[in-house]
Amino acid sequence: MTLREILGLEFPFIQGGMANIATGEFAAAASNAGALGVIGSGGMDAATLEQHIKRAKSLTDKPFGVNLMLMNPECDKMAELLVREGVKVVTTGAGSPAKYMEMWKEAGVKVIPVVSGAALGRRLEQQGADLLIAEGTESGGHVGELTTMALVPQVVDAVHIPVIAAGGIADSRQLTAAFALGACGAQLGTCLLVSEECPIHDNYKQAVLAAKDNSTVVTGRINGSPTRVLKNGMTREYLKLEKSGAEKMELEKYTLGSLRRAVLEGDTKMGSLMAGQVAGQLHNIRPLREIFTELVTGCGGVLQHLNNLAEEL
Repeated sequence: MTLREILGLEFPFIQGGMANIATGEFAAAASNAGALGVIGSGGMDAATLEQHIKRAKSLTDKPFGVNLMLMNPECDKMAELLVREGVKVVTTGAGSPAKYMEMWKEAGVKVIPVVSGAALGRRLEQQGADLLIAEGTESGGHVGELTTMALVPQVVDAVHIPVIAAGGIADSRQLTAAFALGACGAQLGTCLLVSEECPIHDNYKQAVLAAKDNSTVVTGRINGSPTRVLKNGMTREYLKLEKSGAEKMELEKYTLGSLRRAVLEGDTKMGSLMAGQVAGQLHNIRPLREIFTELVTGCGGVLQHLNNLAEEL
């Protein structure tokens, strides 16, 4: 089964729960466009998340989900809030959702953790996960080490539940490859930054559009918090401090609020412009529905090309 069939969607896509970007309004827009919209709770407290859930409900009658960062100090409150508000899909990151699994299952919630390795995928399946998101290092934001090409088939082979591919998917060639690797659908992030509906500052969108294949860099590898962002003044200074042996707290203080500055104020020099390696493929600002439609309809041409090649082998 494809993700479309599993979640009752028009398109086999989950919109990534990007912190400070995936608002209730944006999640509703993604759901209305045919995917599963997801509210990103990163950087929120429980009260703020509740406001975004209510906002999404007011804008769509279609399903939407919430991404819960399990290190959030108000995670317990948020987990209960999701049940109270009737949210039916939860994606999780930065930890194990095991302590909430019974409560969520009783409420009919589908639990979809993000994983960066096969062993973690097996453990989360045993704990009751319904699906997994295998996210490769090509993605924007916090990343693991394995590429999507290597990660997805290993997670697929390790578990018995459906696997969603994430990281490095921005056109129909990459989507077709994800299906070939065994994925049931895709989580999209970077390619949605340049959608008309995405609420980031126009400066941020223009920086993504101007990106090339080598325009991203991973900061925080030395101190254990690897994050892929577009290169700018902030990343150059951060990497310089990191290589000089700066303490983790000093580095965190340096980047405090940098994502919000990029998203809300359009600070492209010292803001954190989270984006994946596919940024160099993006050249236009388009509606979400157009992005989703082109991804899916283009797969037929890719498959025909592959069939032609197979006949020549």
